[in-house]
Amino acid sequence: MVLELIRPGTNINFLKYRKLAYLISAAIVLAGFVSLAVKGGPRFGVDFSGGLSIQVRFAKTMDVESIAKAVDEVGLKNVVVQRFGQDDANEFLIRASDHEINQETVRTGIETALAKNLPDSGYSVQRLEMVGPKVGADLRGKALEAIFYSVLLIAIYISGRFEQRWMAAGLMAAGLAGGIYLLKLAGASTVWLIVGAMLITLALCFVLRLKYALGAVVADLHDIFVTIGIFSLLDLEFDLTIVAALLTILGYSLNDTIIVYDRIREKLRTTDKSVPFEQVINQSVNETLSRTILTAGTTLITVACLFFLGGPVIHDFALAMLIGILAGTFSSVFVASPILLDLGSGLNKPEAPAPTTGPRVNAARA
Repeated sequence: MVLELIRPGTNINFLKYRKLAYLISAAIVLAGFVSLAVKGGPRFGVDFSGGLSIQVRFAKTMDVESIAKAVDEVGLKNVVVQRFGQDDANEFLIRASDHEINQETVRTGIETALAKNLPDSGYSVQRLEMVGPKVGADLRGKALEAIFYSVLLIAIYISGRFEQRWMAAGLMAAGLAGGIYLLKLAGASTVWLIVGAMLITLALCFVLRLKYALGAVVADLHDIFVTIGIFSLLDLEFDLTIVAALLTILGYSLNDTIIVYDRIREKLRTTDKSVPFEQVINQSVNETLSRTILTAGTTLITVACLFFLGGPVIHDFALAMLIGILAGTFSSVFVASPILLDLGSGLNKPEAPAPTTGPRVNAARA
C-alpha cells in the first residue's frame, strides 16, 4: 500500500502562480543583497575572518555589558561579546581580532579576569578557537570554490542525464575554464572570480540550449542566495559549518528537482504531442507533489529537532538547513520547473503551426 497525501488526479495550476513566486523570491534575494551591501558582506566567523573566539558558560544569568567590562583588562583587540544560543543557556562568545597570541595566555587571562571581576558567576571556559588572517582568507576562497564547483558539476550532470548532451556539457566546462583564465589575467579577486564564473555558467547554459541545466542551476543559486541573505538579515555568523549546510542544501534541492524533471521527461515521451508543454509541467509537479511533501516534511522534522534540542553549537547549522530545505522545496516547484517554460521554451525556435485547430506543443519539449 502506497502512502499518498495528494490524491491521484489532483491538478493544481502551479504555473499560474509562477510570476508571484518569482516576485517573492526576488524580494527575499534583493533584501539579502541590500543587507550584505550595507554591512559590507557576511558577518564572518573566526574560521573566515581570523582572530580568536572563546565560549564561556555561566551558572547565573549574566549580561553582555558586564562580561565585556570584566574582560577589558585582558587587553585583547576589538573585543566583541555576544550571547550564544538560547537566553537561558547563559553562554556567551568573546571574540577578538588578535592573531599572534598564545592560546594558553589568553585562556589564563580570561579566567583570571572573570574570577576577579565576576567571582560569583560560576563561569567555565567551554572552548577557545584561534585562526590566523591568512588561514581565514584561504578558507574563504576554498569555501567559495566548493560551492561553485558543486553548481558546475550539477549543471554538467543534468545536461548529460536529461538532454543526453555530454558534448555540450563539455563545451560549457571548457568555455568556463577559458572565462576563469581571462578573469584571473584581469586580476579579479576571489569573490569576483566566483561571481563571474557563475554568470558565465548561466550564460553558457542559455547559449548552448541546456534547458534543464539552466533551471537546476538557477534553482540552486536561488536556495544559496536566500539562505545567505536571511543569515545577513538576522546578523548571524557565517563560518565553515554554514558552508557545510549550503553544500547539503545544494544536494537536497538537486534531488528534489531531479524527481520533478524525471517525471516531466517521462510524460513528454508518453503524452500526446498536442498537449501544451505548460500542462505537462503542471501534471508532473502534481504527480510528484505527494513525494515532495513527505520528503520535505520528514527532513524538516529531523532538522527542527536539531534546531531546538541540538544545543547552541549546532544551532546556526540547523537554522541554515531549515531555511535551505524550505527554499529548496519552493524552488523545485516554483523556480526550476517554470524556468523550463519561461526560459527553456525560448531557447529553440517554435515549430511552425500545423493546419489543425488543436494547440501544438512548444519546442521546449524536444
